[in-house]
Amino acid sequence: MSRLGDLIRLERTRQGLTHKQVARKCGVSDKYLMEVEAGTRIIQDEQARRILKVMGLSQQTEADFSLDDIAATVDLQSAVPQLTRAVEKKEKQPVAEAKADAGVSGSIWLDALAGVLKHVPIYNAVMKEVGHRLLPITNGKIEGANPDKVFYFMAPDNDLRGFRVQKGDIVLVVPAQAAVDGAIMLVQTPLGRVLRKVKRVNDYQAMLQKYDDAFESEIKNYNEITFVGRCVRLEADLT
Repeated sequence: MSRLGDLIRLERTRQGLTHKQVARKCGVSDKYLMEVEAGTRIIQDEQARRILKVMGLSQQTEADFSLDDIAATVDLQSAVPQLTRAVEKKEKQPVAEAKADAGVSGSIWLDALAGVLKHVPIYNAVMKEVGHRLLPITNGKIEGANPDKVFYFMAPDNDLRGFRVQKGDIVLVVPAQAAVDGAIMLVQTPLGRVLRKVKRVNDYQAMLQKYDDAFESEIKNYNEITFVGRCVRLEADLT
């Protein structure tokens, strides 16, 4: 369910109207209306105005919705392909052409959504970008961090398999320069960046754990460790 879909469904059911009745008045298909209510369809600005007016909510236009409200009106996974194409097209367009298109074919809803989504890079062990994910920005942050500072790191090995992180899985990393007890963290070593589970030992030492076929750990002084960030999300490929 979406914020805009909630409003439409609430008013429609309050008036005892069916999808087909409202869709006919709005000039859209009942399937389209059901998808809007379910939050799986990006709605164009003119269609949004028409539906809001038909449902008796004409005083609440798109200007009354915050960026977070707009972002909540669609299912992000279904929106990603359209947003990606829109962003890539906008980046390739000459400035003059982009300005000419702005008031013609662009949707304020799509533009607003593009403004609250961020291309987050995926890096491998040598910090080469190998892909990206689109993530929502909430109150100017992603997982409480600056959107420009977060990234995904692809596990280069099975050192944390016992902690359910396998080679090829990606973890979302947010900046953290101090040990977070019990967290999986990205650590800079002389041989490169590695993932380790961290346990604080005392005020000046931490235990770095790995768990493949067997559990292993080593205790390091904080001045010997460079923490890059804390892992807050795991994505694994099940195929």
